Amino acid sequence: MMKSTVIALLIASASAFAPASQSAQRAGVVSLHAEEMSKSIPFLVRPEKLDGSLPGDMGFDPMRLSDIQADLNYARWAEIKHGRICMLAICGMVAQQAGLHLPGDQFTNTDIFGAIGSVGFAGNIQVLLGIGIVEGTNFAKHYGEGTPGDIGWGNEVLYKLTPDQQKVRQEQEIVHGRLAMIAFTGALVQTLLYGNPLLG
Repeated sequence: MMKSTVIALLIASASAFAPASQSAQRAGVVSLHAEEMSKSIPFLVRPEKLDGSLPGDMGFDPMRLSDIQADLNYARWAEIKHGRICMLAICGMVAQQAGLHLPGDQFTNTDIFGAIGSVGFAGNIQVLLGIGIVEGTNFAKHYGEGTPGDIGWGNEVLYKLTPDQQKVRQEQEIVHGRLAMIAFTGALVQTLLYGNPLLG
């Protein structure tokens, strides 16, 4: 009984490696060519909503979050906002550790976590109020039909460019923002694990 069970299992597992029929192979080729592959991960199928219309869209969505996202403008707003914050943050960290800071003893702390406490309550309130004003004046735009990332000021140079040049500049911002998010995360991890300065 045991021998016949083992033989049956071996035959069943061997059939899994048998070549498929010609019709099945042809059907697989047709279905593979019907779906476009992602530019960023060539062995994955490109998500339907990531059609390349947004600047910086390379079809990177391995978790398929775009399938459950009702409005990609909201996701793009979030990506641009976080990218801009991280570009400012990583430049600020490097500048602070290089010795460039505002005058005053409270601004001399080069520890990226300790500096928050060194500036005191008034300094932190000023930063939070500035963030709140920018967020409050632009919150309604997140779900609108406008251009993601357009906060209403600082875009005069962009509007003077041709549409192709605008798309190139928008892609540059997205790419630099993504790189800054990775750099910011790396700076936090390095500081938490090793406590070494970024420029040391």
